[in-house]
Amino acid sequence: MPPLPSPLPDVEIQCRQLADLIRPHLDRQPALIGIFSGGAWIAGRLKELLGLPEDIGLIDVSFYRDDYAAKGLHPRVKPTVIPFEVEGRHLILVDDVVYTGRTTRAALNELFDYGRPASVALAVLADRGGRQLPIGAAYCVWNVALGDGESLELRKLDDGRLAWRLENA
Repeated sequence: MPPLPSPLPDVEIQCRQLADLIRPHLDRQPALIGIFSGGAWIAGRLKELLGLPEDIGLIDVSFYRDDYAAKGLHPRVKPTVIPFEVEGRHLILVDDVVYTGRTTRAALNELFDYGRPASVALAVLADRGGRQLPIGAAYCVWNVALGDGESLELRKLDDGRLAWRLENA
């Protein structure tokens, strides 16, 4: 993977690129489900950019994580809201970064509590490799290599724009 660019990529441009990747597949009338919090923000942007009439779903995987017992409850758990029928639908699960695959696995587990979708595709802005599970993004605009102890955090600025921040442990 290429080295980390400086400055970090413009998230608003990346959202438009992600929408361009998804647009050819809208004939399947997919529903968007964003994983809190970064994926929820991106799903909202995609809804606007793609002109989708249906509200997006929002999912919090806190109770479905396989490290829940070790980490405990996140202090900002949000309610999962899926305002459409999951059964038989084509879904696009949206997140900011895919890394080990564990968050995506947790989201899939929770989704199946709502029904059996026809298909689920993963859309992310960034893929940082390091998979621990056989999960891959169908739609991705940035493959990025991070060093040990580094992580990407998506944040929402005061003016509503989205931006990356590099975190060091």
